[in-house]
Amino acid sequence: MTVLDKQPEAQRVVLPLVVPRLPRLAPAVVGGTAVAFGALLMVLGMGVVGAVLLAALVYLLALPLWSLAVEGRRGATDRLMTGLIWTTFLIAVVPLVSLLWRVIDRGLSRIDSTFLTYSFFKTQIEQPVGIYHAIMGTLIITAGAVIISVPVGVMAAIYLVEYGNKNPLAKAITFLVDVMTGIPSIVAGLFAFAVFTLIFGPAYVSGIGGSVALSLLMIPIVVRATEEMLMLVPSDLREAAYALGTPKWKTIVRIVLPTALGGILTGITLATARVIGETAPLLLIAGFTDRTNLNPFDGATTTLPVLIYTQNVRGDGPAEANAWGAALVLIVIVMVLNLVARIVGKIFAPKKG
Repeated sequence: MTVLDKQPEAQRVVLPLVVPRLPRLAPAVVGGTAVAFGALLMVLGMGVVGAVLLAALVYLLALPLWSLAVEGRRGATDRLMTGLIWTTFLIAVVPLVSLLWRVIDRGLSRIDSTFLTYSFFKTQIEQPVGIYHAIMGTLIITAGAVIISVPVGVMAAIYLVEYGNKNPLAKAITFLVDVMTGIPSIVAGLFAFAVFTLIFGPAYVSGIGGSVALSLLMIPIVVRATEEMLMLVPSDLREAAYALGTPKWKTIVRIVLPTALGGILTGITLATARVIGETAPLLLIAGFTDRTNLNPFDGATTTLPVLIYTQNVRGDGPAEANAWGAALVLIVIVMVLNLVARIVGKIFAPKKG
């Protein structure tokens, strides 16, 4: 006789082997009912926003109540939280989809070979205009910012993780990085403008000034991303290298950095995508020009965000079309950078198994 057999009959708890569940199509049925309810409200004269909100409320309440009657309290709670999560997801996605749809709808008709290969500088009255000068300016200034930011950010992160050991200098660097993360972009532009004005005199504009301004925004992101990736490298790898007599600097170069390379490159690419759309700093120090300027050290250099701003200020039909087309090109560039970050992260991620 087992222990369970010796227990009194009143103390035994019988658990059912099969838990009641709603039909698999229950969410679809409730969703269809909520949609029909919202459509009825719109027919009766209610606005679209109010009808959608009430239909969503009906769905969020009806499905958990039905689940409470059939599946119990735990199942109803699960249904309610799942519905709330999906609702918040849709709330976040709707503005993004709306923005993308509007930019594609307004800008796609403006995209052609002429728009991508001509600048705003005209040699003839009837000559078409394009954004080639802004595309090249964006790539040149962003490349300069990457060249400045990556060595500084990566080496600062290496010092904080491998050498700092929470000493006063490391704490000061961490504090400054946190402060730089929150500075407005216009402040970075003012700093670059002040520095280059003191060195080269008033009214100085150049692409390199824009690169310096953008690097101030990139460096804290690169430092944080690299620092997190370096801390994820197992200490066993470092200790094994030290046990074999490998110097610390060589351990960092040969073991630590290759292991964290995928995450570091992903952070750098995301930081680049973050600053490529900045406008305020470049208005101050990079300027605006109708010509294609490939020299970042002399003369004004136009970028896509600055071109979008200036064309939108004009407000006429052709200028608005140019702004929407440039916005679509900028979004495509940012999406390509994010895709590259994902691909690079997967390629250089440490192999498992």
